[in-house]
Amino acid sequence: MFSWVSKTVQSGLSTVAGTAEPIYGPEALHSVATQEDQNPTYESPPEDLHWLTPESTSAETQTFYLEADSGYYGIVQVIYSNVANLHVTAQFNVKVFYPDGTVLWSPKSLLNYEFDEKKRDFYAEDFSITMTEDNQSYIIKSAVDPEAMVDLKITRTAPAFKVGKDGRTNYGTDPTNPWGCIRHIFWPRSKVQGIIVAKDTKLDFTGKAMFVMALQGMKPHHAAARWNFFNFQSPTVSATMMEFITPESYGNTVVNVCGIVKDEKLVLVSTEGKSEHTETKFDELSQWNEPTALKYTWKGKSLDDRVDFMAELPAILKNVIAGAVGTRPYIYQYSQKMNMKLKIGEEESEIEGKVFAEATFIS
Repeated sequence: MFSWVSKTVQSGLSTVAGTAEPIYGPEALHSVATQEDQNPTYESPPEDLHWLTPESTSAETQTFYLEADSGYYGIVQVIYSNVANLHVTAQFNVKVFYPDGTVLWSPKSLLNYEFDEKKRDFYAEDFSITMTEDNQSYIIKSAVDPEAMVDLKITRTAPAFKVGKDGRTNYGTDPTNPWGCIRHIFWPRSKVQGIIVAKDTKLDFTGKAMFVMALQGMKPHHAAARWNFFNFQSPTVSATMMEFITPESYGNTVVNVCGIVKDEKLVLVSTEGKSEHTETKFDELSQWNEPTALKYTWKGKSLDDRVDFMAELPAILKNVIAGAVGTRPYIYQYSQKMNMKLKIGEEESEIEGKVFAEATFIS
């Protein structure tokens, strides 16, 4: 009993003070993969997208990845952050990648924020993100930053998905009373309409979109040491992968959730995916091994057939942005056109589309 109490107290202290966690081992990490059979259709009802706002250290996000037909790529994200239930903040981030390689970055704090009664919609001064009554679209409006004004509608065009009953990977020595979690809900394929007004210039963002709602219910460096994210969009196929590797405290365990949409139908959701940095070079600025070639593999049994999918970037053309020099975490972001190989049953095809990938190093 006292051993469990000391571990719980230590974890609580680590959460608040940022101290190093003890080595709990992989048995204290309860991957979302262990509950996969509790939701065999991977269904995610609209209620999954209600804000949870836990009264403990956490960061909850809604992130939209936007691929405009006009050539721009954008990320818009709202973050609701709680530190030990003592300091709660909200922030709206806008990032626009221009075809010529330049980047607009706008992180702005949100003031006087609030939720609707169901915690489905989020409001703040000069900002709102609301769901339509049919639960098919988000409306995002922001005038928080005059140099990055947002007026967008993102509409889901394929089923939402999650793994298991709640989409959570839990942390703790007692599975029934976890002290932390990571949770993801996905819209793997959507369409976007609207504009971002960047420095008085209207940018048409009509095109494709992908959305993920996430909860990180503990300090970031305690939850994961590294992250890999992949989003591929083509006229007929979308592929998504979210992977994290825990710190040594939880055995450097890999947790992977991935999904594939073909012709607006969800053909695969799996926890058997894999992300690989097949080639790296040491980055003097960040002091990390920067990926220079990447490989992603989706494997699993779909609702109808066996699915294998592979994306390989044998030579990354250019990392479009990275974190500030000398900072940790450090994020490498990549965007380029590529071909992917898809096999469903005995049917094989090669699909051309555009990828946006991230490799994040924390500890």
